Amino acid sequence: MSQPQNSPHALPIYVQIAELLTRDIVSGRLIDGERLRPEREMAAELGVSVGTLRKALRDMGEKGLIESVQGSGNYVRAGGDTGTVYAMFRLELLEGGGLPRAQILSLDHMDKPADLPAFGTSSRATRIRRLRSLNDTIMGVEEIWLDADAGLIDPDKMSESLYATYRSVLGLWIQRAEDRVSLGSVPDWAPDAYAPRPGQTVGYIERLSWADTSPSGTTPVPIEFSRTWFDPTRAVYVQRLK
Repeated sequence: MSQPQNSPHALPIYVQIAELLTRDIVSGRLIDGERLRPEREMAAELGVSVGTLRKALRDMGEKGLIESVQGSGNYVRAGGDTGTVYAMFRLELLEGGGLPRAQILSLDHMDKPADLPAFGTSSRATRIRRLRSLNDTIMGVEEIWLDADAGLIDPDKMSESLYATYRSVLGLWIQRAEDRVSLGSVPDWAPDAYAPRPGQTVGYIERLSWADTSPSGTTPVPIEFSRTWFDPTRAVYVQRLK
């Protein structure tokens, strides 16, 4: 089990724990009815206090994902609300699950280049480049373009979840996204920490994202375009249908 991070851009520790456990439930690594290990053991493995772990479990309990039985322990309830901060994050470790993490490589406000698809209403956008990990496994690089009319992001206010940042800082709620998954060549700006080298063929995702910001009666337009180059020897794209 991965230990939570306490970096400036990391989500609160209890949220990281809840996200990690929820993704393990969604991926089937934790099954319905399974009894979790004693809280002190789990907290020690995660490197957090028992109080922090209990806060995460209470949060999951409110969503119907964990049932705490007095004198017996905590049990997985897979039928609860699995909508999380990373509900739209589709990459998982090959064995399933994994807590998404991100390291910002650059953030720039600039004109949109001509090779991007149409999105938003401005000729300018914020470009964010990040190194992505699942738990401690580096598995991808990504480039996100947010339309300037949707708002500008202060890098000091960013969290590892961009969609959570959009909600808290810009008041934007991403309602839906369209992914196109194929193969692509690693960009020349990928850092050395990412094992596949520039020009190497890897998994490739293009995404357009829509928010609830369009005036009534108008056709919604996507406000964000992103592209991700992921290492298929370390991660896989998963879409579960219910």
